[in-house]
Amino acid sequence: MNGSRASAAGKRKAPASPAHAPPAKRALNGRLSADDNTPDVQVYDDDDDDDSELSDDLLAPIYIDTPGSLGEWQDTIQKVVRNVVAIRFCQTCSFDTDPALTSEATGFVVDSERGYILTNRHVVGAGPFWGHCVFDNHEEVDCYPVYRDPVHDFGILRYDPKAIKYMHVDGLDLSPDQAKVGVEIRVVGNDAGEKLSILSGVISRLDRNAPEYGEGYSDFNTCYYQANAAASGGSSGSPVVSKDGSAVALQAGGRSDGASTDYFLPLDRPLRALQCIQQGRPVTRGDIQCQFLLKPFDECRRLGLSPQWEAAMREAFPDETNMLVAEIILPCGPSHEKIEEGDVVVKVNGELITQFIRLDDILDSNVGKPIRLQLQRGGQDVEVDIEVGDLHSITPDRFVTVAGASFHDLSYQQARLYAVPVKGVYVCESAGSFRFDNTDNGWIIQTVDHNKVPDLDTFIEVMKGIPDRARIVVTYKHLRDLHTLNTTVIYVDRHWSSKMKMAIRNDETGLWDFTDLGDPLPPVAPVRRSASFIELDHMPHPGIADLIRSFVHVNCTMPVKLDGFPKNRRWGMGLVIDADKGIVLISRAIVPYDLCDITITIADSIIVEARVVFLHPLQNYAIIKYDPALVDAPVKSARLSSEHLTQGAKTYFLGYNRIGRVVHGATTVTEITAVAIPANSGAPRYRAVNVDAITIDSNLGSTCNSGVLVAPDGTVQALWLSYLGERSACSQRDEEYYLGLGTPTLLPVISSIQKGETPQLRMLSVEFRSVQMSQARVMGVSDEWIKKVTQANRSHHQLFMVSKRTFERGEHPVSLLEGDIILTLNGKICTTISNFDVMYSNEVLDAAIVRECEELQLQLPTVAAKDMETDHAVSFCGAVLHRPHQAVRQQISKLHSEVYVSSRIRGSPAYQYGVAPTNFITHVNGQPTPDLESFIEATRRIPDNTYFRLKAVTFDSVPWVITMKKNDHYFPTMEWIKDSNEACGWRRVTYEGTHVFQGEAVDGIPPVVEDTELE
Repeated sequence: MNGSRASAAGKRKAPASPAHAPPAKRALNGRLSADDNTPDVQVYDDDDDDDSELSDDLLAPIYIDTPGSLGEWQDTIQKVVRNVVAIRFCQTCSFDTDPALTSEATGFVVDSERGYILTNRHVVGAGPFWGHCVFDNHEEVDCYPVYRDPVHDFGILRYDPKAIKYMHVDGLDLSPDQAKVGVEIRVVGNDAGEKLSILSGVISRLDRNAPEYGEGYSDFNTCYYQANAAASGGSSGSPVVSKDGSAVALQAGGRSDGASTDYFLPLDRPLRALQCIQQGRPVTRGDIQCQFLLKPFDECRRLGLSPQWEAAMREAFPDETNMLVAEIILPCGPSHEKIEEGDVVVKVNGELITQFIRLDDILDSNVGKPIRLQLQRGGQDVEVDIEVGDLHSITPDRFVTVAGASFHDLSYQQARLYAVPVKGVYVCESAGSFRFDNTDNGWIIQTVDHNKVPDLDTFIEVMKGIPDRARIVVTYKHLRDLHTLNTTVIYVDRHWSSKMKMAIRNDETGLWDFTDLGDPLPPVAPVRRSASFIELDHMPHPGIADLIRSFVHVNCTMPVKLDGFPKNRRWGMGLVIDADKGIVLISRAIVPYDLCDITITIADSIIVEARVVFLHPLQNYAIIKYDPALVDAPVKSARLSSEHLTQGAKTYFLGYNRIGRVVHGATTVTEITAVAIPANSGAPRYRAVNVDAITIDSNLGSTCNSGVLVAPDGTVQALWLSYLGERSACSQRDEEYYLGLGTPTLLPVISSIQKGETPQLRMLSVEFRSVQMSQARVMGVSDEWIKKVTQANRSHHQLFMVSKRTFERGEHPVSLLEGDIILTLNGKICTTISNFDVMYSNEVLDAAIVRECEELQLQLPTVAAKDMETDHAVSFCGAVLHRPHQAVRQQISKLHSEVYVSSRIRGSPAYQYGVAPTNFITHVNGQPTPDLESFIEATRRIPDNTYFRLKAVTFDSVPWVITMKKNDHYFPTMEWIKDSNEACGWRRVTYEGTHVFQGEAVDGIPPVVEDTELE
């Protein structure tokens, strides 16, 4: 975004830490500074370290900083500990201010007969979660939210009290009146997510404004208590108890700057909500869309509070030092044009008011009715009548998923944070077709296909009328930059994510209830379109300038992450090698596998769809095909050279930079050497091996991810491709390399495809690296062979050594070993990597090698490359599994199972219980699962919402056992099966209970896997 809109008209500072940490470490970890209104606060919430189980000492009482009067508190602590629970949960989807995540926190029983637990609202979240609670004696029981306050930081969970069989639970009384300055308290909770701790403190303040947590959820329009208990992450929702064992406040947040200061929520509103729920009455909540702050008398005087009113207030409330002052008035709300920022509240309905607690009482009792406020505005009395709105009505309780993204009406929380009207369609999961510039939440949709969408219902009706595979214009803004209207064209995916679904929060069951909103309209048949290419100015050679007609723009989107690939969307420039047949060459860093949507833009004007024809297993290129009958443009087939480039050769670079602009210039080949891209040990993904890479002396090579090296007559000598590399440990970014690939090695494959044949390549299952003659001599290569090498290749005195063997399935004789040096293949000395291309067309190779200083003659069998791509994947409990792909087998020496975890979805059981990418699943409930078929058979027998055992082996061959709970409601088992008869090339099968649905969409949240998830 070009600009930055500060929240609440610039009155809030950015938090010291992000409101939500990256996956596997969620903690609303901003911190609190000395100023009440700075957002440096930590919400004590979630340790979320992805442990597969709660540790044994999680609930073992640890006494910290307890004074000498411990004996006076002993009975109290024993009573309290029985009622404190550790909560472990999944937010299964992004909603309102909450991202999808797994986490843990604390709560405490407040009604043991009905099974009600009080905790924080930032724990409960804006929508249902899926989770359980663990009591002091390690009894576990499912729990679910039945109420979350729209504003204040508390929520109520419910569990089945009959499920607790081995311990007496009587619940804690809520006693908000006992909160006094100087009262000694204890905070009993799940401190740091590791143990039940008892922290001591003394309430030092009762009138602190609610802390700001930065972007995301924040409490407001209430006071907080302050104490010095020094709690930490995981203690959110802990009871703050007095000496008689009553809860006097609810733990919420605290400082992170070294001070041991904590902030507690008063229990007045939680007590009222609990009583309403116990009596079966709705919890009415009123609001006038105005945020107030407590400000001391001296500041109120500066705002214009008259001496007469100050005297009246001090007389009526001798212990008070603050008054309520209007801070943010939302446009178009009940208070708009009636209250102004800086107004000091004097009376409400004729009653003098200085506290939030009394204001809440009045608002909650007058929903739908007018109230009268008397204000002091610059020393003048102002009276206004305002109708109290229903706070629940401006708090979303539903969302819709379509085209891979999720939407709901803008919430009061977000509107208040940015001081905007409570209206608009908010993108709560920016993914799929609606994955904009970044995945940051905060987008507000303005128009879709030239139709205004002011609310969710209008948005749904507009989306129903848009056919699959359509391209439409969408305009949108970001809450942080409402001055800028963004416009983009999106490709509507209603085939991978076919169902548009409505999710409605059900507070009786604690679930999202999903309903279909109709099937998608079929795609409109494409028509033939015409276009002209641009002309390159100042190009000295017409043949090179004409090559612009051979370039096309390729977009690839992947609905499911396979093969450890870290992205969902890539683009690059492809080279047309056969215009009559519509055949295009593109990097495999752009098209990594064929479960994808590919679109090609020709002459910056015509958009056509394409499909994958061929994926080279080693050389980093893919071949895709479009329908040339749809294109009326002078597309030209690029001529590929059959001559190898040499070091020092003069050539021309023609390519596209990172913003898609054409650049060109004369250059020189600086080096041709075997590519040596490091493997990604954290998440093995495709990388080029056993191929020569070309580098040039122009900086164009480092700024362009697509292009060609071309002779003056326009003959393409090499492709310029992007190569995906390892993930940087420092920046946590995926490295990318830009290198050249000589065209002669491509010609046999291209010839087969042009004939309509599928290339039947064969390979040696090893990775080579070059060794110099000094190293080769030490390893046993004779002087005679060294002389032959120097004569065979005067520019490169090198041989190649086997650096890694690829693990092959089935029975394959061991032929080459790590450390072997290859002398010849089929009688030809191998001094360049291109000499190994002979392996692609021979089942057996005659080889001379040196092994442990001994020269050997071997018959090297090659393996077929046709079975190397992923053609079957399974999504189970949020984990995406498939056979170990080629990159895994290149890095590992033993396959423990054919069930490999490639990725996982945030907020899923797989994430919560620690099923990690690169794990191999070997058993389910003790039953061996050597392949995907046996895995599906075993998991289908597991009842929903029950525990089962997975035996897994890490990539480093460490076995371990995972116990996890199945969740079919949000994460049903689904298969992706390659099928050439399907329009998309893949067939989807969804399992829900005992039923199988062919080609149905997921009955729940679209499986969006995060870029950062591939660890």
